[in-house]
Amino acid sequence: MEAAELRSIFLSYFAERGHTVVPSASLIPHDQSLLFTIAGMVPFKPFFLEEEVPPYDRAVSIQKCFRAPDIDIIGTTQRHLTFFEMMGNFSFGDYFKDRAIEFAWGLITEGFGLDPDRLWVTVHLSDDEAEAIWRDVIGVRPERIQRLDEDNFWGMGESGPCGPCSEIFYDKGPSFGADGGPAYGGDDRFIEFWNLVFMQYERGPGGSLTDLPTKNIDTGAGFERVLSILNGVESVFATDLFAPLLETASRAVGTPYGRAESTDVAIRRIAEHGRAMTMLVADGVLPTNEGRGYVLRRIIRRAILAARRSGSDAPLVESLVDATIEKMAGAYPILVKDRDLIVEILEREEAGFGRTLRTGMTILDEAKSAVQERGDHVIPGEVAFRLHDTHGFPIELTDEIAAESGLSVDHEAFTAAMTAQRERARSSAKTLRIADDSQYRDLVERHGVSEFVGRDASRYSVESEVVALLQGDDFSELFLDVTPFYAESGGQVGDRGAIVTETGRFEVSDTQSVAGGLIAHRGLLHGEILPGQLAVATIDPARRDATRRNHTATHLLHAGLRSVLGDHVRQQGSYVGPDRLRFDFSHGAPVQAEELATILTIVNGDVVDNEEVDTIQTSKQEAETMGAVAFFGDKYGDQVRVVRAGSHSLEFCGGTHVDRLGDIGQVQVLAEASIGANTRRIEAVSGLNALRRSQELERVVSTVAGILKTAQDDVVPALTRMLERQRDLEREIGGLRQAQLTALADQLHRETPTPVVAARVDGLSGEQLRTLAQEVQRRGHRLCVLAGLADAKVAIAVATDETVDAVQIVKQLAPMVGGGGGGSSRVALAGGRDASGIDRLVIAASAM
Repeated sequence: MEAAELRSIFLSYFAERGHTVVPSASLIPHDQSLLFTIAGMVPFKPFFLEEEVPPYDRAVSIQKCFRAPDIDIIGTTQRHLTFFEMMGNFSFGDYFKDRAIEFAWGLITEGFGLDPDRLWVTVHLSDDEAEAIWRDVIGVRPERIQRLDEDNFWGMGESGPCGPCSEIFYDKGPSFGADGGPAYGGDDRFIEFWNLVFMQYERGPGGSLTDLPTKNIDTGAGFERVLSILNGVESVFATDLFAPLLETASRAVGTPYGRAESTDVAIRRIAEHGRAMTMLVADGVLPTNEGRGYVLRRIIRRAILAARRSGSDAPLVESLVDATIEKMAGAYPILVKDRDLIVEILEREEAGFGRTLRTGMTILDEAKSAVQERGDHVIPGEVAFRLHDTHGFPIELTDEIAAESGLSVDHEAFTAAMTAQRERARSSAKTLRIADDSQYRDLVERHGVSEFVGRDASRYSVESEVVALLQGDDFSELFLDVTPFYAESGGQVGDRGAIVTETGRFEVSDTQSVAGGLIAHRGLLHGEILPGQLAVATIDPARRDATRRNHTATHLLHAGLRSVLGDHVRQQGSYVGPDRLRFDFSHGAPVQAEELATILTIVNGDVVDNEEVDTIQTSKQEAETMGAVAFFGDKYGDQVRVVRAGSHSLEFCGGTHVDRLGDIGQVQVLAEASIGANTRRIEAVSGLNALRRSQELERVVSTVAGILKTAQDDVVPALTRMLERQRDLEREIGGLRQAQLTALADQLHRETPTPVVAARVDGLSGEQLRTLAQEVQRRGHRLCVLAGLADAKVAIAVATDETVDAVQIVKQLAPMVGGGGGGSSRVALAGGRDASGIDRLVIAASAM
């Protein structure tokens, strides 16, 4: 089976069972606690933590993942990877253990066609429920189910959602190790390939566990591992995914794959790292000296080093990118679109490392010779530090190269040199203290306030002079004399972008105003930037343009609200970002649908009129005379900036706006709700985000129309007619069901003219069985006990005239079918798992 077929089988299987197919998220997670997306559940974490409401109850995905801990052993084994894909199905409060296990087993044995006799299952020590499902419902032999402790319990951390898990293993056979199952057998024989996590508890302080109100399912199956099992091969590298990569790596090494283990290690390392680096760069990771960029740099350099040490000086990375695209582009078309950019980034790193490698190898070879001449086996830590600090030679590469010659590196001395270097850097640099404004005031006194020049698109990138750099542990702040970066104010978010000098690059992640007019560019420094240097400061233009569309749209919404609801409407807060806008305003009642439609007609009418957006610098008094409306939370001096946006809107504002109202494109409201007493909130989108929403709504209406087999314009009447028919049918079915139960009650009453009626009635749900038992009892019987099987579940219903206790009776009878239940003294209901005990139960009830 090839990878493309496995993708199709997996996704189709769950899509046919009501799961929404969710495309893979980026390898760069939104979760700031993670460096990379390390598991299939990471994109769904906000749903599991109930931070966000999931848009679907069931989901299935094949998620790109990257894990760094195994980097050092890549190539030395047949199964370890840094980049891999994780197949998973997820339930958010919908189904739980029974369906999750049923789905997994059905796909494995029917969809994949794996022999059930080669499969083993593990469950947690405490999870009787999961074991019973595997044994009694699925039919796995008890000796193939093993209980484990910590390996079969999963949690997000020391606190939060957690629960037992059940793992599925494939037995590769006696030639791969000892028997005994996953718990006792050989690790190379019993291969875990699917983990089903049952999130049913909330772990609190001290490790206490309480039941979650909503139980969720998170499963994960390694794509490459499953593919190797389905193809009956020992190695993930023996699948079609790696064929072109191994061929490319073999050419780089100059030796066919499979000739010798020493060269096979290099070939596997080059192939694996080639795929990983391609996927990381495609998702926006760039080679740097810290964070995820440093991990990327490591795998690039390890691949290049493996090729160079095999004697090849030929360019490597372009061919690896193309080999990756050959197998991965079907699932990730962005690889084809961004191919040239990926190659450019990796080739630049390859060329730079080539120079580093030549210099570093010369120094390292000299150090190795000196060590060996002395009869020693340790490379001095000072040499390793010089290679790292001066020539950018990673300590990990020094370790690897030294180990190949039977040498080691003095890490203690290396660490000491690194510590001393960091102390020197700290003592020579100013340390950022966010709570201490004295540094800011000092900068203002010495250099004056920052000049913002970036309102116009022609000034999105400007030359400037570096005033100061304040360095901190988590981020640094860079200050310029002039800047195109807008500092967060009046609800509008600060700009992002980059500031570049001859010696360094500063990635701006946020822009803030500090100390009354000083603009702080916050972010991460790569290289070195010094005061007095000439810099090129460039904002992210697409982000700014989207933000200013939303800002002007906020003004139009404010004006529309005041026009329709009244002048009492005043802004109480706002958020203006590139993705959306949020507007809080004073109003004592929900905005009615008709009112909202009128407001949007006014707003979008102004957009269509496409008037210029005018800005006026004037005195505060004159602006108020003009009728300008002030925005909540802003402070104004004697001179103010007033923005006129069309015929309805005139407001104080220092933010950035579109040139003409037509630039907004369209405004759509996403939601309107109360956020407190007499305060409402509107969320809206504009521009391309509004277009995307329109397209999504159009798709939904079109889909519904297709289901209803009607025209889009007739969806509402057709849906109304369908619901009316459904209600009629439900009433009819309810009447028929009641008539059926009444007739059955009459029959049971006639057939059993005794005080106690006990009978087996299959095919009815527990609720139906309870209704029937009550109907029979009311016909003059002291006690009625009914039991039956429906949907593979046993139900027991007891109804009495209260001369006997229904709860006590159900507690006596339920164990006969492996169950339990409860109720009131007059009527009780129970369930069970063992249908073989039903007839024995009926006999016992007859004797009561």
